[in-house]
Amino acid sequence: MSTPIRASSILPSRREEIELHTADGLRLVGELSRPERREPVATLICLHPLPTHGGMMDSHVFRKAAWRLPALADLAVLRFNTRGTTSLRGTSEGAFDNAVGERYDVAAAIEYAEFAELPNLWLLGWSFGTDLALKHGCDPAVVGAILLSPPLRYSTEDDLATWAGSGKRLTALVPEFDDYLRPDEARGRFTAVPQAEVVGVPGAKHLWVGDAETVLDEVVRRVAPEVSVPLPTTWDGPMETGDVSGYADRTVAAFADTPVPGPKTEPPA
Repeated sequence: MSTPIRASSILPSRREEIELHTADGLRLVGELSRPERREPVATLICLHPLPTHGGMMDSHVFRKAAWRLPALADLAVLRFNTRGTTSLRGTSEGAFDNAVGERYDVAAAIEYAEFAELPNLWLLGWSFGTDLALKHGCDPAVVGAILLSPPLRYSTEDDLATWAGSGKRLTALVPEFDDYLRPDEARGRFTAVPQAEVVGVPGAKHLWVGDAETVLDEVVRRVAPEVSVPLPTTWDGPMETGDVSGYADRTVAAFADTPVPGPKTEPPA
């Protein structure tokens, strides 16, 4: 009997807690989820939203990706907390460093994925995580990057030029009603990267509340094109239920969804 896939649904996968070790001596906590009985066809390395506004490895789109995509799309999903960030998994060492020291965090995640022989590495950044991908993620081991709600706050023209010169695939999913960068402006900013694809998502906002399924479909469409989308909304097999209430106190600030005025203010998660 098929069961609807809900926000709290955890589909079968091989799930393990991991630790990343940075070149500057920090230990970061994370999790790797892989298909239960098959090898993954591709890998998502998730770079979470701004930790000073509630962002973490368990931010809802990434949590749903880890709980669903190994089973629905044969993807491996690697999530971790950047320096100084806390979630139910624990707290990573260090302190938030405004996208500077976090370059070591991104490098450690890519290195872990390489060492684990995970295939076809894609960065999946969200908000602050998109800046980390653009600034620090253009690595030879990476196939490309998908950017969710990119504010382009920390990223520079030099960072965009690096991606342009690499030829690596780059897709930006931009909400129609984003608080920081909307589709038309994003298309203008990303002309610096000729291969960049900017996809406006009608009706969506910066936090993707109510639109996580759309995000997951668009991600799978690019990293695993052999998988049919839209992804199934029901599951015929064993399923666990996660306690999503356990994340509420860690995401209050993120889900306030209140714009902060000014061109250089920090966006919410």
